[in-house]
Amino acid sequence: MPMMPRFSRWTVAVSFLLAMTRLSAIASEPLHSRVDALIEAKLGGKPTGGLADDAEFLRRIFLDLVGRIPSTAEAREFLNVSAADKREKLIDRLLASDEFPRRMTEQIHVMLMERRGEHPEWLAYLRTSFEQNKPWDVMAREMISPDPKNEQTRAAAFFLSKRLENYGQNPVDYPILTRDVGRLLLGMDLQCAQCHDHLFIKDYKQADFQGMYVVFLNASLRSDAKFPAVTEKLLTKKIEFQSVFNTDKKEVGPRVPGRAEITIPTFAKGEEFAEPPDPKAKTPGRPKFSPLEHLANQITAADNSPFARNIANRIWFQLLGRGLVHPLDLHHSENPPSHPELLDLLARELIEHKFDLKWLLRELALSRTYQRSSFVISPPGDSSQEQQDRLKAELRPDNYIVALEKPLSSEQLFRSVLQATGQFDVAVPAQPTPATTTTESKPENTVAEKSAKPQSPESRFDPIKQKFLKAFANPPMEPEGDFAPSLRAALFLMNDADLLKLLDSQPGNLLARLQTLDSPEKIAEELYVSVLSRFPSQDEVAELTNQLQHAGVKKEFALKQFAWALLASTEFCVNH
Repeated sequence: MPMMPRFSRWTVAVSFLLAMTRLSAIASEPLHSRVDALIEAKLGGKPTGGLADDAEFLRRIFLDLVGRIPSTAEAREFLNVSAADKREKLIDRLLASDEFPRRMTEQIHVMLMERRGEHPEWLAYLRTSFEQNKPWDVMAREMISPDPKNEQTRAAAFFLSKRLENYGQNPVDYPILTRDVGRLLLGMDLQCAQCHDHLFIKDYKQADFQGMYVVFLNASLRSDAKFPAVTEKLLTKKIEFQSVFNTDKKEVGPRVPGRAEITIPTFAKGEEFAEPPDPKAKTPGRPKFSPLEHLANQITAADNSPFARNIANRIWFQLLGRGLVHPLDLHHSENPPSHPELLDLLARELIEHKFDLKWLLRELALSRTYQRSSFVISPPGDSSQEQQDRLKAELRPDNYIVALEKPLSSEQLFRSVLQATGQFDVAVPAQPTPATTTTESKPENTVAEKSAKPQSPESRFDPIKQKFLKAFANPPMEPEGDFAPSLRAALFLMNDADLLKLLDSQPGNLLARLQTLDSPEKIAEELYVSVLSRFPSQDEVAELTNQLQHAGVKKEFALKQFAWALLASTEFCVNH
């Protein structure tokens, strides 16, 4: 073999060093920079939309991180500041606020329970977990293998216990429980693999379903506990199964898809239980071998990539409006991520950061990809019609060249209506303090005690909140994600007396503030900043001026109608 010329060897060595230097520089950059690099690399030089202006970003980040639009004062403060780092500071302030745990509680509750119902201890458990910034893998283990003796975490059992209830005369739906664990924690909808290997997804095998099914089939509700609690029977053998398409009998023990089967231990007679059943106290026994515990450890293992990829994909969906894998519960080889390297990166970084969801949310919110406008806006310096046309031609939901519009959840919409109409500024008469029998203060130690206390000033609006849930939330067991306007929601916005009453003038609320202003320009600004978190355009000021001129002495009625029109608009009802 001829010797390589010295110049060629030198060129190769320099090229290699430069490449390694670039890779090292990229690896040392913060995650949000690497996210942008991978998104833009996939575009191959094609144009991206411009960044959202301050008003669009402000509204979006408030809705995503604290579950409401900004107050009028918060909007004015942000829009009138020109500091270069004001977006980063706002992100950090919202993540550190008391409202962030509430927002995450609602988000994860709806994601996991899919409107099946709620329990105060379960909601308090979630709230406390996010206040403590508890790692996601720890939370998932507590949900799959709950400890009834730990008052701080025992309510995590609600994830299982609600699905172990009997509905009417129907038996417990163990297949749905198995399916939900696969869907929500691993991103795999194994439902069609219960009776045979999946007909259309070659990666999903019957043994995958049965390996988890045998664990949940062994679990049941505890009848002796007044809090969410489950128990396990003694598991002594594998489950037998066969495909509906052939007669070959198979068996499998507890296992997570893609991982080794868990060995079922044997015990000498009388030594099976760590705590034997107590008939007098009606407490179930606690077997020494807990399939739920072993399954929880396998699912959340650091080397179980489907678990990390699933939650990374769902957090991406929460902020960006579409999963890198979409639908969210169909991760398999024939439905690859739109950006494979990016999902690998997010999952790997999440593992390295101990499943810190707050950290991941912060990094994604700092990215250019998240902060792009939802409108087709050319980047600065290139606003030609040709560039606009090129951008429109490239628009696809999976390339993220513009921000995707996201439906507001029922909770986001309810709280944003209260914020927009100024209900949080209305003075509420003080309630008398209940008499106590002792002067000794008792610390709040348990989740049960915490769940029994009022959570926020908005609790007085619970009746109308239930109306929002009825009008805008999906039916139980139906995932929420895509924007689906309905006649029911439209009729609620048009006719509900309690909703319209929020627009009546009360001391301190929006209508009362508007009536104190002495010009249409000031009224328009206050109205648009309060409801849409932005300043009005000249055309919008002119339209309001015209409406007020025609209203004459019915100014209050005209203002109420105009405010209602903004609340009912698409601009208000979606996160853009």
